[in-house]
Amino acid sequence: MKTSIAPTQYPLSAADLEVVLALARGRTLAQAAQKLGADASTVFRALQKIEKNLGQRLFERSRQGYLPVEAAQEIAAHAERIEAELEAARAVLLAPGDDVSGRVRVSTTDSVLRGLVLPCLPELARKHPGLQLELDATKEAVSLTRRDADLALRATPRPPEHLVGRHLGTIRFVACVGRAMPPARRRKPLEAQEWIGADEGMPEHPSVRWRRRQLPRATPAVLVDSISAVVDAVRAGLGAGVLPLFMLEREPDLIALGAPLEGCASELWLLAHPESRHLRRIAATFQHFAESIRLP
Repeated sequence: MKTSIAPTQYPLSAADLEVVLALARGRTLAQAAQKLGADASTVFRALQKIEKNLGQRLFERSRQGYLPVEAAQEIAAHAERIEAELEAARAVLLAPGDDVSGRVRVSTTDSVLRGLVLPCLPELARKHPGLQLELDATKEAVSLTRRDADLALRATPRPPEHLVGRHLGTIRFVACVGRAMPPARRRKPLEAQEWIGADEGMPEHPSVRWRRRQLPRATPAVLVDSISAVVDAVRAGLGAGVLPLFMLEREPDLIALGAPLEGCASELWLLAHPESRHLRRIAATFQHFAESIRLP
């Protein structure tokens, strides 16, 4: 492909911007096609046409997918601002007055979803019945920058600087057993307990790091792939587990084996992208979470 700029400046269309933005976010033809509601071959032909008319490559093809070059990143940034303004304009027309409607995609973890997000959703639905929430609690990192989600609730000591957010508090952890466990087993010291661990699925989780540091000889009797699964296994009486303190308020069958653990904590942040933070559906959901989620 020729790399020189075409003699005549090619006028990028709104459709061209959508293609570049979708591919910059998705990084693969399949992901971009899904975002555009098209098929991969259509996206491929559209990109070829754009790059040919511009006289330069916008994406480097690699094993990691389609990586946007600097020009594509700048085009995508403009496209995001246009997208945000279009959404804001549509919101004005579709939701007059105080009504808030539309879909809000929320990314979080399974334990935060179960213990903090779900309990505050009935009130949000009462206030804004026109909202539709799409909740993603997979362990995979979801990118707000690529607009894979509108809001994220993340446990992290330091959120990305390019996002706007609210610090919701410190997540503390406690060693727990279930009421289903025989009393004699509950009274065992921590080092003698049979442990439930999320080691393989979440090796860097604060609970896993704490147990490996404080109880290096303790080998989990049961391994699971999420904190919610740890909750279920502990509640069933299979062993002890390190769980977020907020889970005890929602799970009466859990018993704390002591005070919150020293050196085992994380910070909870509510995050949004600055370009979409002002949209009414996102702003309303953001504000509700900020006001409703409380950590013990």
